[in-house]
Amino acid sequence: MKPFKGISLALAALAMVMTSGCARHSVKEVYYLVGSNMSSSYWQTAVAGFKKAAADYGVTAKVAGPDNYDPQSERTELQNAVVAKPNGILVSVSDVGVLQPEIDAAVSAGIPVITIDSDAAASKRLFFIGTNNLEAGRLGGRRVVEKLSGKGNVVFFTIAGQPNTEERLKGFKDVFSTQPGIKIMEVVDIKGAAVTAFDKTQQLMAQTGDKKINAFVCLDSMSGKMVADAIKRTGDTSRELVAWDVNPDTLQAIKDGVIDATVVQKPFTMGYVGLKALDEVFHYPPAQLGKDYSSDAFAPYPAFIDTGTAIVDKSNVDGYLAAAQAHAQ
Repeated sequence: MKPFKGISLALAALAMVMTSGCARHSVKEVYYLVGSNMSSSYWQTAVAGFKKAAADYGVTAKVAGPDNYDPQSERTELQNAVVAKPNGILVSVSDVGVLQPEIDAAVSAGIPVITIDSDAAASKRLFFIGTNNLEAGRLGGRRVVEKLSGKGNVVFFTIAGQPNTEERLKGFKDVFSTQPGIKIMEVVDIKGAAVTAFDKTQQLMAQTGDKKINAFVCLDSMSGKMVADAIKRTGDTSRELVAWDVNPDTLQAIKDGVIDATVVQKPFTMGYVGLKALDEVFHYPPAQLGKDYSSDAFAPYPAFIDTGTAIVDKSNVDGYLAAAQAHAQ
């Protein structure tokens, strides 16, 4: 019987080793996602991805940030997150000037920081996960040029000063610079208040002649529905409207023929991959947390993880609606 007892003990020891080797994660590990406009559909989707990764890994996910566009409040939430000494922080940068010093302070305090959705490239963050916003703007710009046949007046709705929207606008301008028939009439800063887009669109729709607006472009996820509603009220749905992201209202407006297309990002993926990346950094930390790895050809991290961009229009909107419904279930 002794040999069997010895085998049993050996197997038990092996099981303990295997179990402890797999027990890499713990609910005591805490990761934060800090952003702005957190009540929006876009950010709720990002939060869902963040929490899904936390559930998969068995760690704790905490979310902080104002419900509206408020960089100062986001700054306070980031400071509070740093005080809590989490294992890592994801942050979307609503204003570089406001958030970058706090990102640097977090890294100096030994907390890994990765930016998502909107970057602060000159900060001490490890890297950026999100959309190639410059290319996304160019993608949208080509759509507008195609629909206007290279001639028409365009108005943009944006959140000025936010790195991602500024890059998108530059992408559109890059495309329009080769089209002398395309004229940017106005760039409207909605300052995070979507109703501003509704009111302004109603005014702009009344312009005629040389001042007639032929296309509206929304560079944020909130204003698309508002612009669509304002256009719909006039009964003139012939104007080109390009929105941003796949909010349910945006997708429905595409089916209704009010919005021509929307430029799609992957906020769920940003949140999901972001938490997993922080977890990896925590368990396998770099030799120097605050080092600028962008200039290191042998860096352990990429400078940027592109989560992808696409155009959604009537030809493929049903697939996106189906995917959203499946995810909701």
